[in-house]
Amino acid sequence: MAGVKPVKAGWWNAFRPWTLHGGVVPVIIGGAIAYVHQPFGLLEWILFALVLAGGLLLQSASNLLNTYGDFSKGTDTVENETRSPELVTGVLRPKHVLLAGMACILVTCAIGLVFIWHVGWGILVYGILGIVGAGMYTIGPAYKYYGLGQPSVFLMMGLLMPLGTYYVLTGEMFSWEVFLLSLPNAFMITAVLTGNETRDYHEDRRAGVGTLCGHLSYEGSIRLYYVMNSVGYPILLVLILIGQAPVGCALGFVALYDLHRLVVNARAAPTDPHASFMLVPMAFRQNWHFGVLLVVGYLLSNYLTVI
Repeated sequence: MAGVKPVKAGWWNAFRPWTLHGGVVPVIIGGAIAYVHQPFGLLEWILFALVLAGGLLLQSASNLLNTYGDFSKGTDTVENETRSPELVTGVLRPKHVLLAGMACILVTCAIGLVFIWHVGWGILVYGILGIVGAGMYTIGPAYKYYGLGQPSVFLMMGLLMPLGTYYVLTGEMFSWEVFLLSLPNAFMITAVLTGNETRDYHEDRRAGVGTLCGHLSYEGSIRLYYVMNSVGYPILLVLILIGQAPVGCALGFVALYDLHRLVVNARAAPTDPHASFMLVPMAFRQNWHFGVLLVVGYLLSNYLTVI
């Protein structure tokens, strides 16, 4: 990407640790609701830590396997090495990146055995879908190339991850409270991928990658980015007004400051390479701040009600 300094190629960038909040926010949403419904003992805290570890491992696996898949399909080239230079520059070997991604999935499966022991085979519904979502984004069926990236992230990370967390900690397979409170974050976490596809819009079109944003005009992709990043706020407001979310969750509205900065940056993205590059970090920042504030507000509301 012209005008953007390439990142330093290596394992740090391949793992992309700054993206790992994508595996944290959904888990702490489900965990916070489980904690309020059923106070934790030592076992629950251990299980919560294991769910969190599983979320981080799946996000890491997705990052690594996406790097491998895009390179093996010829999407990542020396011409666009600013976004993922590890394999196109030869700093890392494709086989090693693939094995690292598969190792993350195998460790996640091992953690899943503990969950099966604790709550039964039903957790496999969440586990299998999570592994498929993380592992087959650009490998195998490679659903990214069919415009299914956003629906997958919305469902797998936005909704199923918090519901799965709640299931492990309480034994209840579904909770409307978890589902509804996860909706704002589901849109915001999907907005991160929308920013990624918008940033890579022209390169992906030239490579014939059929992402969802690639099926739109560039202007349409920017509009989708706006919607995905902002729609969570009116949803949260409605949930509070109808009594489906405690008033303390309004703390999440503090992240409107991030939305303002994000919109200003996105307006410059069509002509400013740096602003285009920042579409993803800006969305990450808002998603992280909003998710943490939402959970803190939820816990404070329930704690203050109790006392």
